[in-house]
Amino acid sequence: SFIGEESVAAGEGSVLTDNPTWIIDPIDGTTNFVHRFPFVAVSIGFVVNKKMEFGIVYSCIEDKMYTARKGKGAFCNGQKLQVSGQEDITKSLLVTELGSNRDPETIKIILSNMERLLSIPIHG
Repeated sequence: SFIGEESVAAGEGSVLTDNPTWIIDPIDGTTNFVHRFPFVAVSIGFVVNKKMEFGIVYSCIEDKMYTARKGKGAFCNGQKLQVSGQEDITKSLLVTELGSNRDPETIKIILSNMERLLSIPIHG
């Protein structure tokens, strides 16, 4: 099976089944792309039985290829990636994305979530 982000965004229906399925977003970061903000990627995932098996993200502008496979770790241009050992949330950096849905109910939920996040004593 195949699920394409652009076709789903255009209103085509899509159901994730147990079948082996490719999930592809050819312009991940469309809004960034439109505004010439240099964080754009091609994202590809492969799912079997509704579980992610592997993923590939190619950051076009940076020329970085991120790969990950279930149980095998994640890599950037072949170099193994490690998660931070930081356990103190007050020294953490919070990054979020607001999305593009401007429906009033969605905005209310996003702002409520942001308010909860901003009450955490984070580093930045």
